[in-house]
Amino acid sequence: MNQQTTSHLWLLWAALICLYTGAVAQPPRGPLVVSPQVNADKSVTFRYLSPIAKEVKLSGQFLKAPVEMSKDAQGIWSVTTEPIKPDIYPYSFQVDGVTVMDPANVAFFPNERFKASLVDIPGETPLVHALKDVPHGSINYEYYPSLEGTTGSLVVYTPPGYDQSPSKKYPVFYLISGTTDTEETFFKVGKTNLILDNLIAEGKAKPMIIVMPYGNIAARVAEQKGGGKPADPTVRDGADAVKRANDFATDLVSRVIPYVEKNYRTVANRENRAIGGFSRGGGQTLRTAFSNLDKFAWVCSYSSYLSPAEMDQNFPQIGGNSANTNKQLKLFWVSVGSDDFLYKGTVEFMDYLKAKNVAFKSLITDGGHTWMNVKKYVAETTPLLFQ
Repeated sequence: MNQQTTSHLWLLWAALICLYTGAVAQPPRGPLVVSPQVNADKSVTFRYLSPIAKEVKLSGQFLKAPVEMSKDAQGIWSVTTEPIKPDIYPYSFQVDGVTVMDPANVAFFPNERFKASLVDIPGETPLVHALKDVPHGSINYEYYPSLEGTTGSLVVYTPPGYDQSPSKKYPVFYLISGTTDTEETFFKVGKTNLILDNLIAEGKAKPMIIVMPYGNIAARVAEQKGGGKPADPTVRDGADAVKRANDFATDLVSRVIPYVEKNYRTVANRENRAIGGFSRGGGQTLRTAFSNLDKFAWVCSYSSYLSPAEMDQNFPQIGGNSANTNKQLKLFWVSVGSDDFLYKGTVEFMDYLKAKNVAFKSLITDGGHTWMNVKKYVAETTPLLFQ
């Protein structure tokens, strides 16, 4: 066998090996599944491929209860909803009783526990979180030295023009997600970066840096030190919940803020620092702010509250010297949905503030404890910050 023939055989063998390896590495493709499909009338068709499943249902925050899906000859389950009010909604499939994400959809809800996909139903007029043809800011992922020798994580939004104006400094809004959410949730579900891009472009909000930290310090410490994730506190103002909130406050004030002010161009004073949060993040906001009014002049509580008992015990100065509180806080915001499971406690908190003559702005919307409402609150409050 001559050298040329041998060379050709080796090339053929190598090509066959590559083809075989590629075939082994690639999963069977099956039929193409398009899901979700937003239709012209704002109805949505959802599809899920599973020839062997016996039952598939669709769950979503646009539904009152899960709805059954039907299977075609290819094993694709599908259902088309009624027209849905434009917004971004989480949804999932229940496959033979097991909740799964939509494998045909790349948009997902970052969360420690549940796993959901996201469907974005656009409005006829672009909504405040829509991707528009305006100047856009940047999203950066950051790691910083945190408590107990761990490494913390942040998502940081810088406004349009930040990189092009190296001498300009900006105010900072520290924005904290809810229970079981991650540092990505305000970005990927709340679309905070797009909301700010649009408001800044319209001249409604001042350019600002937004820092989105991870709120579950205890879980991060356990994970990085080889332990199991601790259960969430069962009582919102119990000793464990308060301790965890205090740990978060310590981390934010002593680690996160110094890191941000070292690595970003900030205006480093209380008049140019705001803090806000949703659900557990709102409770962390209130506890952190009330303990550090020398650090924050703008406070936004979304779907959260502190009980009158905790206020009197841990923060008596807020209501006890309301004149000083009102002088220190340039904005104190409280908002909640009328169907929110925290509505009653939040209204009680607002009644407490009124009785103590603590000035605040409030907004009660319809809807429940959802990120649809959170986007409204962010869009309402950010134009008020740093003005």
